Amino acid sequence: MSSFTLKVVLSLIISTFTLMKLTRAGDPDILTDFISPLTGPIDANFFTYTGFRALVGPQNTSPPPFKVLKATMIEFPSLNGQSVSYASLQFQPKSINPPHTHPRSAELLLVIQGALQVGFVDTTNKLFTQNLQTGDIFVFPKGLVHFQHNVDEKIPALALSAFGSANAGTISLPNTLFNTSIDDNVLALAFKTDVSTVQNLKKGFA
Repeated sequence: MSSFTLKVVLSLIISTFTLMKLTRAGDPDILTDFISPLTGPIDANFFTYTGFRALVGPQNTSPPPFKVLKATMIEFPSLNGQSVSYASLQFQPKSINPPHTHPRSAELLLVIQGALQVGFVDTTNKLFTQNLQTGDIFVFPKGLVHFQHNVDEKIPALALSAFGSANAGTISLPNTLFNTSIDDNVLALAFKTDVSTVQNLKKGFA
């Protein structure tokens, strides 16, 4: 076998193992039953999260158009190392959860009240959309841009999202693009528009 052929074969083997490692990437496995807090005794309270009681208790008379309640390892520390988390998504009529991504997990959404129009875009820029009714489930593949929209003019919607990560992360595209210090000229060139249009968009996030 020539030196060149050997280099090609080794490169292919290394690339294959790298790809396998990337496709299996996720929350790291832990070597204990759970990750203990640094201080204090552990009892059943450590494994209990009560933040979603707000969903079944008295409701705010003037809720925001869109509201998220999360149960990630940040809000619920016992999830650390367990590779699971939840979020509740509350939509007032005609409200949206803007296009965003979760870099560390797929999202499994269950509509439990009302109806939602949902969609995601794959890496070939193909859009997949669906109109979900109460009881329907939809999966958003890991890392892909997606959105949810309550198109109804009168009826609120409520959904629960499950994630295969204790901290799936959220990257909001509008917020990331127009509420950071990315140069206006860069954004104008990227969106094939002018700087004044970009600055007007940024005002909405000020």
